[in-house]
Amino acid sequence: MSADAIQADQTVDVTDVVCPVTFVKAKVAIEELDEGQILRVHLNDGEPVQNVPRSLKDEGHQILKLNDNGDGTYDLFVKKVGE
Repeated sequence: MSADAIQADQTVDVTDVVCPVTFVKAKVAIEELDEGQILRVHLNDGEPVQNVPRSLKDEGHQILKLNDNGDGTYDLFVKKVGE
């Protein structure tokens, strides 16, 4: 599944903050979505790309794709599961 094939319902950019605020911003954004909707999280390499996907998965959400943009940033696509 290519990133182009995934239509995000909302995007949150956490490249301007550091852990743990990266996860907090992503969590708040996904909580605003309805079940089944998709959030795109734009994040930096390093701690954010290691911690945010794991933390969202631990919350019960489905990680669809982690796309390396080739510029030190990533786009994480997460489907909201449950309430």
